[in-house]
Amino acid sequence: MASEPATPSLLPAEIIRLKRDGGALPTEAIDTFVRGLTDGSFSDAQVAALAMAVFFRGMTMEERVDLTRAMTHSGQVLDWAGHKFGKPTVDKHSTGGVGDKVSLILAPILAACGCVVPMISGRGLGHTGGTLDKLDAIPGYVSTPSPEQFGEVLRSAGCAVIGQTGDIAPADKRFYSLRDVTATVESIPLITASILSKKLAAGLGRLVLDVKFGSGAFMTDYDKALELAQSLVAVAKGAGLPCSAILTDMNEVLGATAGNAIEVLESIEMLKGEPVDARLHEVTVALCADVVAGVGLADDDASARTMVEEALSSGAALERFSAMVAALGGPADLVDSPGKYLPLAEVELPVPALTAGVVAQMDVRGMGMSVLELGGGRRRSSDAVDFAVGLSRIRSIGDTVGPDAPICMVHARTQAAAELAVSAVQAAVTIADTAPSPTPVLRDRVQ
Repeated sequence: MASEPATPSLLPAEIIRLKRDGGALPTEAIDTFVRGLTDGSFSDAQVAALAMAVFFRGMTMEERVDLTRAMTHSGQVLDWAGHKFGKPTVDKHSTGGVGDKVSLILAPILAACGCVVPMISGRGLGHTGGTLDKLDAIPGYVSTPSPEQFGEVLRSAGCAVIGQTGDIAPADKRFYSLRDVTATVESIPLITASILSKKLAAGLGRLVLDVKFGSGAFMTDYDKALELAQSLVAVAKGAGLPCSAILTDMNEVLGATAGNAIEVLESIEMLKGEPVDARLHEVTVALCADVVAGVGLADDDASARTMVEEALSSGAALERFSAMVAALGGPADLVDSPGKYLPLAEVELPVPALTAGVVAQMDVRGMGMSVLELGGGRRRSSDAVDFAVGLSRIRSIGDTVGPDAPICMVHARTQAAAELAVSAVQAAVTIADTAPSPTPVLRDRVQ
C-alpha cells in the first residue's frame, strides 16, 4: 500500500518558507526538520536554507526549546539513575577562548566536593583550543570510552571528561557541519540548541555556563555574549535543566599558557596548589562555587567558595584528576612526573618586547592563531594537532616587559616556526608607558 503523502505544511520547502517569511515554526514542523537532519530526508541544501532563514528571522524562546529537545532526542540520552551515584550530576560548558583549561581543573574539583561530572567535551577549531585535544596530549588517555567504562570511571573517580560519540545528538553534528560552511554559525538560537542538546543528552541535573566575550572569544561583543547567555539559561530551564551562566572576560589569554600539553601542565600545577594566574583561579573557583551552591552542597556562594578552595588545598581534587586519568588509560603517575609524559617541543624562544613598558592590550585571537600556526590547532576538523607546541609564561595586561622580561616563551618544532610565532605574538600585544585600568575577569551572572 502506498504511503500517505506528507502534510503540505510539513514538506521541507513549506517549513523553510514559513521561517523565511518570519513565521514561528510549530513543534511538529521542528520535529520533522530534526528527523530529516538525522535520517537524511532533508537535503544539505534544504538544511542550509532553513539555517539561513533562522539566521535572519530568529526563533522565539518556544521554538528554541522545541529545537533543543528534538535535537537532544535525535540520539542516545544518558540516564544515570541506574548507577545510583547518590550525588548530583553536574557539568560546565564554555563558549571557548585562548588558554581556557578550566574544564581540566573544574571537573575534579566538583568531584571532590561531592558531585558526579560526566563532561562531554569537544575539539578545538580555529583560534580556540579544545578540551579534548588537551587530554589527548596525555599518552594512553582514552577520550571515547564505551558507555560502560564511562559509567565505571564516574563511579570510581567522580568525573570523566570524554568526547562526543556518534550516538549523542547526531542531528547537531550534521547541522553544525552545514552551518560551518554556510556562514550561519553565529545564530544565537542555533548556538543555543547546539550547546544544550549535547548537555541535555548527558543526563545532567545542573549546568553552569562560562560565556566569554572579548577579542579572543567567539562572541567578541559583550551585549551579544549577554544575549547568548540569557538564551542558554532560558532554554535550558525551559527544557527542564537548572542552569546559570557567568560572563567572563577574554580580552587576554586565560592563564599563563596556550597550547595542549602545556595547558595540562598548568592545570596540574593549579591542582597541586602551586601559584597560578589569578584570573584562571578566579574563573575556576567562581564556576565551581556556582555549581556547589546551586545543587545545595553549600548554603551560599561564600561557603561554596570555601569548599572549592579546600578541595584544591587538601589535594582531594588532584587525587580525583589522577584517578580519572588512570581509569581512562593514562599514566598512573602523571601528576607525580608530568614532564615525563608531556614533553614540550624542542625549540624554545623568548618573545622580546619591541619596546620596554607594560602590556596595555592584547589581540587574543592573534595569540591563538600563533599557536595554530605552530601546529597546535586545526583549521579543518581533519587536521592533525601537535600537542607539544604552544606558548608559556604569558604576561598579563598590566605586567612590565622589557629586555629581561619577555612577553612569553614560544615552544616550536623548528627555528623558523618559532621565529614566525615570535613575530605574530609581538604584533598581537600592545606595549605602553602606563598600565590601563584593571578590568574584572567576572563581568556578570545570569540566573
